[in-house]
Amino acid sequence: MSATIAVFPGTFDPITLGHEDMLRRAAALFGTVIVAVAMAHHKKTLFTLDERLQLARDALADRPNVQVQAFDGLVTEFAVAHGARVMVRGLRSGTDLDYEYQLAGMNRHLRPEVDTVFLTPDARWQSISSTLVREIAQLGGKVDGLVSSTVLPRLLAKVGRA
Repeated sequence: MSATIAVFPGTFDPITLGHEDMLRRAAALFGTVIVAVAMAHHKKTLFTLDERLQLARDALADRPNVQVQAFDGLVTEFAVAHGARVMVRGLRSGTDLDYEYQLAGMNRHLRPEVDTVFLTPDARWQSISSTLVREIAQLGGKVDGLVSSTVLPRLLAKVGRA
């Protein structure tokens, strides 16, 4: 494991098993991984920022080199302020690649000293997104197996299914 600090940004509303898979693998590659939870002023989130931070902390409590912090503004500035040299991004599909490639290019323009590394989730998690998990939970569908056992009861309670 290197001493490199990596940032894995996202909204994590909620953190899914796909996120956890990529974060655990990133934690094996980098000395420190900062889960940068976006304040997401532009999105209507199901969970508050404090709840999303706590869900991520609880889900990754077994990884001592993973930190969870909130951020607002440009993630590149957050990365530099925390000494990160790498931004970790997840790719589930070709659609993600198009968007993430543009984002990586713009981030490189803004902060050339921060590189982007792409990880793909395990095949079991490739179709999972926080948006789909929220919608399935809100419509009464089965979401166990999509989020960890630490997230599941809070998700169900949040959508009135406790």
